[in-house]
Amino acid sequence: MKSARHFAGSNFQKPVDNSSFPQVRGNSKRESAWHFLLALLIAAPLAAAQEPLTPEHPTSALPAEAQSQPLPAAPAPEPDRPLTLAECYALALKRSEDIAIQTELIKQTEAQFLQALSGVLPRASYEVSKKRQDGTGSSAFTLRDTPERRFAFSQPLFGGFKEFAAMAGSRAERRQRLHERRRAEDLLFVDVANAFYLILEQQEDLRALAAIRGTLVERIDELKQREQLGRSRTTDAVSAEAQLRRVEAEMEQARTQEVTARKLLEFLTGLSRVQAVTDPDPSLLPADAESAYVARAAARPDVQAAEDAWRVAQKEVTIARAGFFPDVDLEGNYYTRRVGNAASVEWDVTLLMSVPIFQGGQNLGAVREARSSERQAKLTFERRQRQAALDVQDAYAAYTGALARHAALARALEATEQSYRLQVDDYRLALVNNLDVLQTLQTLEDSRRETLHAGYEAKRLSWQLEAAAGNIAPPW
Repeated sequence: MKSARHFAGSNFQKPVDNSSFPQVRGNSKRESAWHFLLALLIAAPLAAAQEPLTPEHPTSALPAEAQSQPLPAAPAPEPDRPLTLAECYALALKRSEDIAIQTELIKQTEAQFLQALSGVLPRASYEVSKKRQDGTGSSAFTLRDTPERRFAFSQPLFGGFKEFAAMAGSRAERRQRLHERRRAEDLLFVDVANAFYLILEQQEDLRALAAIRGTLVERIDELKQREQLGRSRTTDAVSAEAQLRRVEAEMEQARTQEVTARKLLEFLTGLSRVQAVTDPDPSLLPADAESAYVARAAARPDVQAAEDAWRVAQKEVTIARAGFFPDVDLEGNYYTRRVGNAASVEWDVTLLMSVPIFQGGQNLGAVREARSSERQAKLTFERRQRQAALDVQDAYAAYTGALARHAALARALEATEQSYRLQVDDYRLALVNNLDVLQTLQTLEDSRRETLHAGYEAKRLSWQLEAAAGNIAPPW
């Protein structure tokens, strides 16, 4: 977050090795003061680093286990073993650049929180200076060389609460990144499921076409035998063979689509080759009530991310308003070497207060800009809420429609199979001609493939509905 980086310690200096420090002059009183300051410098950063990044709004945060534990990873599959959907998803999580980028963004917000935290912690540095001037050296005011070595300390006391707002904004931004990563994982699962079920669909389609091809081959052999007996015309066998070539062309198209889906799954999982996939649970589950999905969509990860982005924008307004408040700092120095009149002065403390009076409208413009950004973030959050509900309604209509269509096609397939068997029996009794049998066979082929495609389409739509509701629960 910009404000968190802005209020990080820009004057922080690289620590100097302790071995290069000059020895502190003096007495036991000075040594005790030095030991106390050194202990303070060591303890303060350690205590700050241990501050937990607790969410401010538990209702919009991820569960603790989702923040602290990675998603379950499936074991590395054997090359010749069919992959399940869970295994493909686990491999895709490890390979996805988008998920890795989201993880790095989370780490970035944690680093920004530490930068914002530095705005309320004390700062310390060791400074060495040596001044040369055109002096006679006859008095403490005309020395030619004026060396000075000191420990410089500063502690911000008040800055208009901008540091605390920056830390709160960093926490909200971290939650936002966590939700965005979770949403990216959900969408990645949908992509993996689409490719996974498309492979299975094309494989089933190939098997259906192979069965139809075998039926046509048997049909052609029977027609040729009947032609030799004078009970069938030559055109009957030619018509059946033409239909056979058409089925073979459709088989080639299905093979091409299977290769395309396999390449997509290999791209998502990072595998050099996906040998085979299997679905241990091919059944279709009925959908719950639409209202249940819409209610869950309110807590969808991207909706929560938009809410947290709004919280970040609110903290930006607080940071901008801090420009109207005074800055109060406490600065101190502990000298290890001084010359001249100040040689006997070992330490000093200064209280600084800077009160803004007029900056040419800079602070006012910053506040107005931050308020405008906050209103935009709020509108984005409200739009995301409405969009999530619309996504659920669209996905629900598509899934329930696919279930109804699959059920109707399954009943049509049973009727078509029975019709084909009766047509074959009637043809052998010379009650129908060969054209009637081929037309019924073509209808059977179309019905079988449409039922197959409708089933896998419903599978894909079921996961899209779960993703629209933010309720992805992979079958681990």
